Amino acid sequence: MQALSPSNPISHLRSSLPRRPAIATRVVRCIYRSDLVNFPNGIGTNRADWQSSCAILKASSKVISHEDKPTEGGGTDHVAAVNGHNSATDLNLVPIDASKSSTPAAPQPPKPLTITDLSPAPMHGSQLRVAYQGVPGAYSEAAAGKAYPNCEAIPCDQFEVAFQAVELWIADRAVLPVENSLGGSIHRNYDLLLRHRLHIVGEVQLPVHHCLLALPGARKELLSRVISHPQALAQCEHTLTKLCPQAAREAVDDTAGAAEYIAANDLRDTAAIASSRAADLYGLQVLAEGIQDDSSNVTRFVMLAREPIIPRTDRPFKTSIVFAHDKGTSVLFKVLSAFAFRNISLTKIESRPHRSSPIRLVDDANVGTAKHFEYLFYIDFEASLAEVRAQNALAEFTSAATLWT
Repeated sequence: MQALSPSNPISHLRSSLPRRPAIATRVVRCIYRSDLVNFPNGIGTNRADWQSSCAILKASSKVISHEDKPTEGGGTDHVAAVNGHNSATDLNLVPIDASKSSTPAAPQPPKPLTITDLSPAPMHGSQLRVAYQGVPGAYSEAAAGKAYPNCEAIPCDQFEVAFQAVELWIADRAVLPVENSLGGSIHRNYDLLLRHRLHIVGEVQLPVHHCLLALPGARKELLSRVISHPQALAQCEHTLTKLCPQAAREAVDDTAGAAEYIAANDLRDTAAIASSRAADLYGLQVLAEGIQDDSSNVTRFVMLAREPIIPRTDRPFKTSIVFAHDKGTSVLFKVLSAFAFRNISLTKIESRPHRSSPIRLVDDANVGTAKHFEYLFYIDFEASLAEVRAQNALAEFTSAATLWT
């Protein structure tokens, strides 16, 4: 588990890949490899060389050329240099028949990353790349822009893909939801925080304003169904009953994805609950705005990075920890007392099943052996790990509990 103000640092990669240079005629994709690869013509096997040369991993590379044509000899073209390194690697070039091309289509929003896309790519330049779950127009995209203005937002089709995008240096940061003021905690991301070795380096809160979207010309009274993320449907339940009581509700993966699905399939009897930006992106009209049942609908997002920030005492900090105890929930009182005694405010307490040992057997004189559930406890508190009071609070109970920060 990581902290908004950092914890004990875990060893991470310290450098960032340069950004991929803009090449008009070739797109190079590579498959991630963890083993060392020897490149000819002076490209070595150290990390720096690997990072700048990963785009030419031998037969794993695919090259799509818009201009080059295959030679008569073997249908290959020679790539003389990549990222400033001479290379004798020959790559197969696939020609594109210009005669089959028609009028250029309108530019489409970027497609979400999938697990098969997670191969490291060189990055050149200083623009921050931020991964989020969903498709363009999602609330997570807006949160990424609020957390890191002018960033390059990278859509991912799953929460775990966003974690992996940062770990594999495809993205510099990830912005993911952990809590909604109406729907509560997003448990999936709490579990992924322990599974992946990223650090929480900040948080951002985003007000959520839901809109009812449909194809142009659609009418509320003629809708047969409304699709959206399960939490969005729950947050608009009463309003939907008033606007279109005849419409069935159907859950999909995300809000903007629902809008994209309606536009792509020309569904004139279906509406989506999504943002107004999704309506602009996918050519839908807004049938109703602000349809959430509670106007105070806010989602809290955490900002994740490969390396922690340094704890300080000159400004407010929030720290996140997670702990478990072999004696079960009895330790929870001791933990809360350690913080209360030092006047440290807790802002969040969350419990999740302890997956490595979910059940504990204890002896009971009355009924014999009983089974108790084991939990992990997530706690957010308002203090920096650089403060003595926070250090003393953690030291008080870490001798008896397993702690992640």
